[in-house]
Amino acid sequence: MSWQQEYLDRYYDRSKGWVDGTTEFHNLCASVIPPGSEILEIGAGPTNETSTFLNTLGSVHGLDVDPDVKNNNALTASHVLAGDEYPVPADTFDACVSNYVNEHIADPQRHLEEVHRVLKPGGVYVFRTPNRFHYTSIVSGLTPHWFHTLVANRLRNMLPGSHDPYPTHYRLNSRSKIERYAVEFGFAVDEFRLIEPEPSYGMISPLLFFPFLAYERMVNKFEPLAVFRANILAVLRKRSSGKSGTSPRVSKGDTFNVVCFALAYTRACAIRTQLFLAFPGYAPKYDMEKLYEYRDITALSWGE
Repeated sequence: MSWQQEYLDRYYDRSKGWVDGTTEFHNLCASVIPPGSEILEIGAGPTNETSTFLNTLGSVHGLDVDPDVKNNNALTASHVLAGDEYPVPADTFDACVSNYVNEHIADPQRHLEEVHRVLKPGGVYVFRTPNRFHYTSIVSGLTPHWFHTLVANRLRNMLPGSHDPYPTHYRLNSRSKIERYAVEFGFAVDEFRLIEPEPSYGMISPLLFFPFLAYERMVNKFEPLAVFRANILAVLRKRSSGKSGTSPRVSKGDTFNVVCFALAYTRACAIRTQLFLAFPGYAPKYDMEKLYEYRDITALSWGE
């Protein structure tokens, strides 16, 4: 048995009630997708455990920019996305599902417009995506893509030959963005949940595993720290009446907003400094639009 499996069995014992992040996501899908549904998996990729699980709930159609989606044997049909418009008719699906896809979407408004178009009235969009304010997303947002391809798969101890990470944008990865775009494009937010699962990015070394384990324990124990958990699980439901055109208010106090922005900005600067010390040749410029997005931490902290 590898040390990784030994540590997971010891510190994340399912017999004692621990539920891993993928199982929690699948349970959420099962709770809102009726049996026998027509399902569109956006970003399906080749055969994987989420596609296989969705296949137990209904007929699964896969959509992906990567032609590897044609090799997904859990799908009833597969489609390669060649432009902005999904190659499927309107009002077709009972559910759309995305697993770690939204962080890669450059145009979230166009994405949600298409999801809304292909869903039947009352249909749901269920997704899991990284939280913009988790340390992995902050580092990812402040480093170039070549750095992601260099270290991401190694930190997760993925098998040789695994697909390199796709470029990330994080434009639909905070509560305020999800709520604002949901309302704009005719969705109700039925569920919004922040989770911190087992530390997948600590699987390269025990020296990394234990600090990440301590982080997981801390943010899961103290609810005010939920804002810093790793992943967002969300359910958007297509309204029967179409778009509402009104965005929700998410800010509840300028003072609190300034404090949270300062905290996130300081955290981001510290991470960048550490990267510069570790890689002296690396000195990227800040993307100020991304840094100002950290003010969205207000909406996450205040909850529903």
